[in-house]
Amino acid sequence: MLFGENRDQLRLFYVETWRKQREGLPLQPLEALLADVIAAHPEYHPLLTAGDAAQAAEFGPASGGENPFLHMGMHMALREQVATDRPAGIAALHRRLAQRLDDPHEAEHRMMECLGTALWDAQRQGLAPDEAAYLECLRRLAG
Repeated sequence: MLFGENRDQLRLFYVETWRKQREGLPLQPLEALLADVIAAHPEYHPLLTAGDAAQAAEFGPASGGENPFLHMGMHMALREQVATDRPAGIAALHRRLAQRLDDPHEAEHRMMECLGTALWDAQRQGLAPDEAAYLECLRRLAG
């Protein structure tokens, strides 16, 4: 797997990446990308510096809070899609939405709604995500 094989390894990757960033240590390219996402979310910094608390934290419906690891992971997924223009056309849609909003980060937040819906629908149906529906959702956002 990209970050690790389970939730604990994934979370440790986030925590360690943020530690390295704060300490000015060299980062691998993937860590640098993640550090940029983390830096854009100061509301998550206390959790990522809490060590074991980050590993143990639960973010289900009962807690009422957003899962910061899922949120930042979606940023990572969107940035990878935009960088590789996969699905084809997503890079142009991101540029258009970012220009309209005058904020690339906010564009990602809006795009997450479409990504989340595409993933949720695919999981419910037991199928691969519907790229056409995903891109249509993004087109509506981008205007």
